[in-house]
Amino acid sequence: MRRDRDDQAAAQELVELAALADGSIPEDRRAAIEEQVAALPELAVLLAEQERALALTRGAAEEVEAPASLRARLRSQEKPARRARSTRFAVAGSLLAAAAAAAIAVVVLSSGPSAQRFEAALGPTGLVTGAKGAATLTKTTSGWRIELHATGLPRLDNGRFYEAWLRNDAGVLVPIGTFNEGSNVTLWAGVSPIDFPTLGVTRERADGNQDSSGQKVLVGTVDTGSAT
Repeated sequence: MRRDRDDQAAAQELVELAALADGSIPEDRRAAIEEQVAALPELAVLLAEQERALALTRGAAEEVEAPASLRARLRSQEKPARRARSTRFAVAGSLLAAAAAAAIAVVVLSSGPSAQRFEAALGPTGLVTGAKGAATLTKTTSGWRIELHATGLPRLDNGRFYEAWLRNDAGVLVPIGTFNEGSNVTLWAGVSPIDFPTLGVTRERADGNQDSSGQKVLVGTVDTGSAT
């Protein structure tokens, strides 16, 4: 019975240590756990491993809920163990490291090297002197995500804005998004740049007319031969 109580207490320590690492520990327990970490080197080592694992998973992708998943995996290990305390710490540390690696693997598999990715350089048309831009087009399950970075375009407000388009060889235009200034713009397209290889940006006004104004400020061709 005493060994079972010791095992349960150790399991609870691990849960609280994980909560300390991700900042979710109740304030009335924080000081006590921090004192234990300061007194026991093995606890300090495990805490450091947990913090590294959390940092890896948080940086991997916003779609991976690392802290919650790690705590859930850890709580599943709360049944009484038959090993020494130092062995339990080592197993828990390995579990957290494995969870972090698995989370990163999920991100790599979901958006990794198999995704089609193209580049496009955009140049000025004469309407805005010195304007230029670059775009990265990435295929996702939702469509094509287009990251546009443009310079030299003055900000447009008060019902005026920029609109981006993809155009095919027949001149058919597909709108892919609007914005006010060109830095760090994310656009989305439901058509492939392979079929609509011309990327352009126009100046528009909220006048109820959904057609292009024809006032092109940037234009370029998607390099579909540079897939990565």
